[in-house]
Amino acid sequence: MSNPTRTMWSQSKARPQPGLRAAAEPRRSTGNAAEVTQLLVPPSGHALPEPQACGHISAGAMEEFDSENRRRRQILYFHLRKDGPKLMHVVNLLNLDVAGTQLVSKNRTSTGGVEASGCAPREEVAYVTCTYRKTCIDQPDYLATIDLNPRSPCYGQVIHRLPMPNLKDELHASGWSTGCTCFDNITTKRTKLILPCLISSRIYVVDVGSQCRAPKLCKMIEPVDVFWKCNKGYLNVPRSLPNGDILIANVGDPSGNAKGGFIVLDGETFELKGNWENDCEVPPSGYDFWFQPRHNVLISSAGMVLKRAGCGFNPDDLKKGVYGRRLNVWNLSCRTLTQCFDLGEDSLPLCVKFLHNPDAAEGYVSCALSGVVYRFYKCERDNWAVEEVIRIPAKDVTGWIMHKMPAFTVDLVISMDDKYLYLSNWWHGDIRQYELSKTCKPRLVGQVFVGGSILRGGPVAVCRDEELKCQPEPLVIKCKRVYGGPCKMQLSLDGKRLYVTNSFYSTWDKQFYPNMAEEGSVMLQIDVDTEKGGLTVNKNFLVDFGKEPNGPCLAHEIHFPCGDSTSDILA
Repeated sequence: MSNPTRTMWSQSKARPQPGLRAAAEPRRSTGNAAEVTQLLVPPSGHALPEPQACGHISAGAMEEFDSENRRRRQILYFHLRKDGPKLMHVVNLLNLDVAGTQLVSKNRTSTGGVEASGCAPREEVAYVTCTYRKTCIDQPDYLATIDLNPRSPCYGQVIHRLPMPNLKDELHASGWSTGCTCFDNITTKRTKLILPCLISSRIYVVDVGSQCRAPKLCKMIEPVDVFWKCNKGYLNVPRSLPNGDILIANVGDPSGNAKGGFIVLDGETFELKGNWENDCEVPPSGYDFWFQPRHNVLISSAGMVLKRAGCGFNPDDLKKGVYGRRLNVWNLSCRTLTQCFDLGEDSLPLCVKFLHNPDAAEGYVSCALSGVVYRFYKCERDNWAVEEVIRIPAKDVTGWIMHKMPAFTVDLVISMDDKYLYLSNWWHGDIRQYELSKTCKPRLVGQVFVGGSILRGGPVAVCRDEELKCQPEPLVIKCKRVYGGPCKMQLSLDGKRLYVTNSFYSTWDKQFYPNMAEEGSVMLQIDVDTEKGGLTVNKNFLVDFGKEPNGPCLAHEIHFPCGDSTSDILA
């Protein structure tokens, strides 16, 4: 009997005939390729991708029509192995009418999002940005490759380090060169990771496709090119645009003054093309962004004046315009600013995310210093509105830099099925899980403390707390006391594992968590109850960056080559 995986692959290579439909109702995959052999029908004019190299993840697509002539598509992920491609993951897209606009799937989630099957490909490696800036260790920043395969003898360990050729870059955000997935382009190859540097304004392009467990540097753009060509600096979040180019948000200008906007890299050559915005006013500051191609909109958040806040947090900088307050709405195709929302003085809106449903006209932005999460949504024509949906109260404290400790919510992640929203609270020390069956009223269903500044026995005493009856206990995993607070998060495709690092920005790390700056940060795994909600720290997982060969370092952004919840934008 022939290998079922190989049989399926050879059948899928034939181009479909017009009107060809699936033979039967697809079943949720259990990882057995034979179960979907007869159903693997690519969209018209496309064939499933040929294997490129062992270890890659490739995607195919299939579609079917029901009795009411509604079209339903699935993205199928394959692990390319020496013995042939193995089906690893099926993502059920919502049922669409023939025009592709009507969302009427019987597998529809409560928010109408993308439903990930229970056999989603488990992440086997993670790429994590690490910096030595402000640690008193004169070593270059590097990209760490983490083994996440529980069956591996190196599980939870750094298996490769790619050092950058310069010092004090402050590797911070990262993103894929291909992340905007269109249903008519059924292949998504994550082979290049973009690493903009927050302080040096340098840009590195890393090849992770040749050897996913041993990435290598393939291109570098010097700061002088960014300064002269774009008059921008202090680079942050990169994302892939629908046309294949790479958009990078900037926090300031070359002098460290606040300045918003974006720069663009060519998606094939990675050459710097220039500024993205089309001869329009740029926001006074920038930080993060997300877009929805079907609504022709991009929404960006605000940052801080790095020549002031970059030296540390000073309460005297409040009410002086150092911290951003605007949410910006852009016309994606015209590259022009169309609306701005003032979210309050010193609110500092940092992280912004749309729902993953490509037809959704709503999302969320978390304001770090006010502890407020706003929902933004399309109301009529091309006009947008915002409303407050979450507010985390400040705590009255002693022994801290201020008498009130706000909730410093630095990251926001939405599960691929749009069922849950996660917030990391860097100062208070907790991760929160909100259920989104009513997107205008997120419901808190899970919370776990993994550090922070209000732990029992620490220098900070809580005098008044609207939420907690007592201060949380310190977290110890594998005999390691965890310092710092939860910062960057990454959620597995199946939504069951939430990974988190605890470094925000090296200067602030040293100010608020000096023990972490001395002993190194960590990467933790939080187990998620995807049925009823709930978060639990996995005490068997710990990546200790305090044991690195060149000394303790600070870890920040996390990405998976198989796909993750903060990269892919469905178009």
